[in-house]
This record gives sequence, C-alpha cells and structure tokens, in this order.
Amino acid sequence: MRLSLFFTGISLVLLSCQKNQNFEKFTVNKDLPHYDTIQLLTKYPELKLYNSEIVESRTRTACIVQKAFYYEGLLKRSFLFEDYKCKAQYQKDTLNILLNNYNGYFGNGVLVKVFDNRFYIKDIDPKTLKGELKFIKSKISEQKFVLNTNIFKKNDSIYGFVDYKCSIDSLVYKNFRGYFRTKIQ
Repeated sequence: MRLSLFFTGISLVLLSCQKNQNFEKFTVNKDLPHYDTIQLLTKYPELKLYNSEIVESRTRTACIVQKAFYYEGLLKRSFLFEDYKCKAQYQKDTLNILLNNYNGYFGNGVLVKVFDNRFYIKDIDPKTLKGELKFIKSKISEQKFVLNTNIFKKNDSIYGFVDYKCSIDSLVYKNFRGYFRTKIQ
C-alpha cells in the first residue's frame, strides 16, 4: 500500500505544467552574466544524468531548483529536483530554451519559447519517451523570465533567470526557479 502511494506521489510530482499560449514580455538585464550564481556554473562540470549520455558542455548549464508538493489528506508531501540542464536552439524567429532533466527514462522541466520580446512557458510531460516532447496543462500563478539580451544569433552565449509557479489540476503545486547559461545552437 505504501509503495503504491509512493509511486502515485512521484507520478503526481513529475507531472509538470503547461501554459496556454499567453505571451508575456520578458526582462533584459545585461549584467546577468556577472551574477554570482552564473559565475559558479563555470566552476562545475556539466551533469551526466545517465551513463550513455553524451555531455555537450564541459561546465554546468543550469542551477535550477524545482520544489513540488501535493496534499494527501492532511499530509503535505513534497519533492525537490535540482538536476537540470539547459539547451537553446534558434529556429527562424523563435528561440527555444529547454530546461530539462531527462535521464533516459523520464524527465521534467520546461520549454520556454522566446520571440518578439515575449515568452511563454510550456511544461514537459514526465511520461515523454526518448526523442519525444510532450506537454501537460496547468494553471500558472506567477512567472518571471529574464535574459541578458533580446537579440539572438546562433553560436552566441545566452544567460537567463526563470521563476515559474503553477498548479496542476489543483492537486500539485510547482515552483521552478533558477539561473541558466548556454550557447545557442
């Protein structure tokens, strides 16, 4: 019984949020690359989330913490994830920033779509198989997104901050917050 409740809890936490395509303006802060947390990322090696993974960056690309919790009766159950990586890809006029912790079996995180000085966040479904990208719906309570620039070119470095809070089916609450850096592909 406890084991099934544990796996149910893990499944609920791994469910992430998706925002309907409601675009908001992001903030530009040119000093972001000089922040202490961003500077610390360069001092640590990139995470290797599974054995056969090919690590694309020599240094950490993200320092993001996701706190998720849900209520089981009167008990509050919470989970913490801090093993995220960042990848950015520029396609036509849209910058796609993937903040994910896919480990070969499951993952969670967000995809941030940025264009025309606006952004929206889509949450990745943890039941996504390798090579797939699926999203899950949620209700956003608060979000903030900051980049060091609003001009994007391939092979440029990009630095950012995300603070994203949402709820899933009024059962699971998620707070996804931290800094990231990567090279645009």
